[in-house]
Amino acid sequence: MVNLPQCISKFFWGDKLEELDWEKHKNYIARTILERGDRDAVKWLLEKVDTNYIKNLLKAKKIDLKSANFWNIYLS
Repeated sequence: MVNLPQCISKFFWGDKLEELDWEKHKNYIARTILERGDRDAVKWLLEKVDTNYIKNLLKAKKIDLKSANFWNIYLS
């Protein structure tokens, strides 16, 4: 189980927060933040993972196209 900060947990409105585990659901949590998150959420994510991790998620095409385009430009 992961204790997501309030600035993060608000983006997981359809999930049972007590069942989210950072190690097991790291990709899902990161994708959700990259697609729905605000500045505080992204800041939190960037403290947890490096930019190469995010670039690999983008390469895997697991993020919606609009968000992927934004992050590819932002991280280049």
